[in-house]
Amino acid sequence: MELAIIVAVVAVALVFDYTNGFHDAANAIATSVSTRALTPRVALLMAAVMNFVGAFLGQKVAGTVSETIRPGSGSHGLVIVMAGLVGAITWNLITWYFGLPSSSSHALIGGLVGAALTAGVFVNWATVIEKVVIPMVLSPLVAFSLGFAAMLLIMWLFRNQSPAKVGRGFRLAQSLSAAAMALGHGLQDAQKTMGVIFLALLTGGYVAADDPLPLWVIIAAATAISLGTYSGGWRIMRTLGRRIIHLDPPQGFAAESVAASVLYTTAYVFQAPISTTHTITSAVMGVGATKRLSAVRWGVARSILVGWVLTFPAAGAVAALTYLILKFVLQLP
Repeated sequence: MELAIIVAVVAVALVFDYTNGFHDAANAIATSVSTRALTPRVALLMAAVMNFVGAFLGQKVAGTVSETIRPGSGSHGLVIVMAGLVGAITWNLITWYFGLPSSSSHALIGGLVGAALTAGVFVNWATVIEKVVIPMVLSPLVAFSLGFAAMLLIMWLFRNQSPAKVGRGFRLAQSLSAAAMALGHGLQDAQKTMGVIFLALLTGGYVAADDPLPLWVIIAAATAISLGTYSGGWRIMRTLGRRIIHLDPPQGFAAESVAASVLYTTAYVFQAPISTTHTITSAVMGVGATKRLSAVRWGVARSILVGWVLTFPAAGAVAALTYLILKFVLQLP
């Protein structure tokens, strides 16, 4: 039965990766599509390819995710991991349905922690606080500030140029910034699924804690998130690309460039699984605020903020309930 549960956990992890892809596709391409720098299908294809490539660029974030909890060994530990994944997937689908760009990353960590607390197993609070909670708070603030500063710099540098000429130039530049954003998304988000699969394999005794990530895990996670990205996330794309603020090409370029820079820095320097959603949304708000504060639709931003705050506990609550159901169904001690 234990092998069957491992296979099920890996399958559910890849389903989560797929939902992460279509849920977060808007992160990389919404701004480029809204400014007409790229057509939706071209943008989705580019984002899917860059997601796949980004998944191969590092595994430090995966290591952080796999260290978040210690579910123990055997079927009981695997059920904890499974419950955490179900909690994350459920919250992803809920927020996708309502078009809210919430964090798949924090849904995953919240699900794992919720299931672990319910099961009474060890939660590595030092890792959760240092590499999840603190970056969760700081990354949007940094992205907002840098987006504001980057847009001011662009406005000053091109203050004497023709708006039409500047718009055409930045529309081309957005192809590069969108690709950089998609690469960062693959670097960050595909690794989170890799970390969960590694955690399941570790719990089942198929790998040791100091083993490298198996190549098949990397390929599977990269493929799942790329397919999810290509399937699109039109509801969230509309929120991010239009409802927060109507972006022009320079604003889109500034937001994407800032968000990509934050993603790379946190992945390589801090090994922190931050939210690509929080990062790009905050950058968009920071860029929009340079026009005038009222240009940002703060009512929409407030709804998004509520989704952010609810993500961790909501995913954790669903995971806790899932754990109790699975424990009863499988008659685990």
